[in-house]
Amino acid sequence: MERLQETGQLMGRLMEDMPDQLKEFSAFIKIAEKDGAMDAKSKHLILLSLAIAFQCAWCIAVHAKDCVEANATKEEMLEAAMMAVVMGGGPKLMYMEILYEELDKYFDK
Repeated sequence: MERLQETGQLMGRLMEDMPDQLKEFSAFIKIAEKDGAMDAKSKHLILLSLAIAFQCAWCIAVHAKDCVEANATKEEMLEAAMMAVVMGGGPKLMYMEILYEELDKYFDK
């Protein structure tokens, strides 16, 4: 529950200091997360997977709560999270090519 409280405190501070930006961002999130071609539960499961992929502890807490509120099961949430694990290896390895391109600018091959 601590991460959710920290997130709430941050949002409160941002609402005081940057109300227009936070209101617009929140409106975008609300529109993006509502039922459309995909149902809200599926979208929350995707967001949970992305939170795992981006290694954001606060995002994981928020999106886990959203999944539960959207009636996702523990098994669905674990499977969604596992998709981040599946994708975490290959795409990150592919970014080594970009690193090599940059290293080649500074170091002999």
